[in-house]
Amino acid sequence: MKTNHPKPAPGRPTLVRHEAEAPRERSACGWRCRLISREDAALGPAAWAHAVDIDGAKPHYHLRSTEIYYVLEGSGAVVLDGVEHQVTQGSLVHIPPGVVHGARGRMRVLVIGIPDIAEDDYFEPTASEPSAPAG
Repeated sequence: MKTNHPKPAPGRPTLVRHEAEAPRERSACGWRCRLISREDAALGPAAWAHAVDIDGAKPHYHLRSTEIYYVLEGSGAVVLDGVEHQVTQGSLVHIPPGVVHGARGRMRVLVIGIPDIAEDDYFEPTASEPSAPAG
């Protein structure tokens, strides 16, 4: 039996970007390569993606954004609300809004954020909040 499915609208924005062409900058977690990020807002992306070379990520949290870390290479620990979790190549970490997180070790991580983490959605914990030890 054939089913009629709606066809997608033509001309939807797409993006192909090679890492060597993406902006690279220092961040609280190490060095990040912005594969799809704030400069791509006109495309209306559902998420952003950064390749991050983590070298001791400072404890921080976001109130609106969820982050997904996928370890591409290396190993270390991700600390979530003060609890340390060992990670290696192939590990995935889901970090909901409000969870204080940081990392230790040297690893390359694909970080996907939903939605993009705006400048006003980055917070470092105070002395009364759970903290993740800095790397």
